[in-house]
Amino acid sequence: MSDAQGAWVLVDGENIDATLGGSILGRRPQPEERPRWDRILSFVARTWQQPTRGLFFLNATTNLPMTFVQALVALGYEPVPLSGPADAKIVDIAIQRTLRALRDRDEDVMLVSHDGDFVEDLGALADGKRRLGVLGFGEFRSSGFVGIPGLETYDLEFDAGAFDAALPRIRVIPIEEFDPLQFLR
Repeated sequence: MSDAQGAWVLVDGENIDATLGGSILGRRPQPEERPRWDRILSFVARTWQQPTRGLFFLNATTNLPMTFVQALVALGYEPVPLSGPADAKIVDIAIQRTLRALRDRDEDVMLVSHDGDFVEDLGALADGKRRLGVLGFGEFRSSGFVGIPGLETYDLEFDAGAFDAALPRIRVIPIEEFDPLQFLR
């Protein structure tokens, strides 16, 4: 464990939502199929045994979903609503800038995304003093994260328990976790 004074949880909500809808469900997720965002903050605090602060990055160029923003605030996140040109990946740009700003600080960092656009900036934080993690769906995580020394990887569904119901995913099961009863139904 690092000597940091807490951990930042940086959420790329667009990336998680797009992966869930486009790659796992094959359609737009229903409200009950979306992650329980409060469980993510609790998971990181419990796993890393330290206080967490969450930044939830939103593309608010065309609209700001106030009910969702209010819910995020109630769950303990600080929403980061952004706007910019349609051809700019504004959420990615903001997260990259945040990762760069964290270079001069001591806090640990958990990135909630699969996006390989963050590999370089997250890797620059791998100083051996702080904890770094990536939380998402393991099968969709960019392979570029593998090269970051000491990076901890976690699954939104299986590790963080962020969903109320099982998602239709196929995953490689470590033999020590294999339960044949899961298949004999």
